[in-house]
Amino acid sequence: MTLVFDLPHGCCYFSRRQVGTKNILAAKHSGTAGRRLIARAAPTPSSLQSVSEAFSETSFETPTAGQRRESLPKPPLKWAGGKRWLLPHLAPLWELHSSRRYVEPFCGGLAALLGLRPKRALLNDINAHLVNFYTHLQRGLDVTIEMENEEQSFYRHRNRFNKLIKDGEWQSTEAAQLFYYLNRTCFNGLCRFNQSGEFNVPFGTHKSITYATNFSHFKVLFEGWAFTNLDIDALQIEAEDFIYADPPYDVEFTTYSAGGFSWEDQVRTAEWLAAHQGPVVLSNQATARIVQLYEKLGFRIKYLAGPRRISCTGNRSTAREVLAVKRFA
Repeated sequence: MTLVFDLPHGCCYFSRRQVGTKNILAAKHSGTAGRRLIARAAPTPSSLQSVSEAFSETSFETPTAGQRRESLPKPPLKWAGGKRWLLPHLAPLWELHSSRRYVEPFCGGLAALLGLRPKRALLNDINAHLVNFYTHLQRGLDVTIEMENEEQSFYRHRNRFNKLIKDGEWQSTEAAQLFYYLNRTCFNGLCRFNQSGEFNVPFGTHKSITYATNFSHFKVLFEGWAFTNLDIDALQIEAEDFIYADPPYDVEFTTYSAGGFSWEDQVRTAEWLAAHQGPVVLSNQATARIVQLYEKLGFRIKYLAGPRRISCTGNRSTAREVLAVKRFA
């Protein structure tokens, strides 16, 4: 059995082959030297009657740095918790449903989306400033503000950005440009707001930064995609939609948006996803209460060793994450 995953610079082929007594699920990108990405103990074609079976019987591993695909479109922002590394696990699940509309309630840095490249997509995020930036990219954004990796310049731009928020001008082109600059220049690309709704991440420690000024190519990439900034309950979902949800991690840091993201939001999100009639894929940090919640709601669970992307201590060790699926047939 072979799955073909279209990428902008070629195709990624997922196939099974026998190695000794094991069936290997392998991925090969047509523009690479045939890197093998996914893992072991995949079901035989005769037993693959549903994606649910494949998911329950397949043991996934995290690809090594040398195995990760390098030819995907680069996300426009540096984003904590990016899911580019998860693409080898998401691709086979999406491929069998690629005719459906793709929905991400928490689209974040777009790493998964830019890898899967659906024709139709509804992309939502609770961070209004992030969605404003994407909306301007969709129109064709040119950054004209002065951008320097310099502390005084950073705080001057941060103050200006917060003033635009206070004055109700956060949807302006200038705000979108400032958001990009702050993201690239601040500490570790974090996005954090205080209780007053002000961006409060400090100046970063980058030795050098290459800033982009012309984002016109995203105008073509974003065709057929709709961006929204809504509460998850307000999303206009179709029964047949394929939903991939990556909510803010169940960790102490919850000020990703001005309103925060509480445990009650985690529960509400999981219940909303569990009620969807179409296929659902869900990822999160594998805390005990998250696992208990997802299993209680009927999700099939797999554990993954996800790389840590943001760390103030420099710790780059793997973090245990959970990948959950429901209604795959």
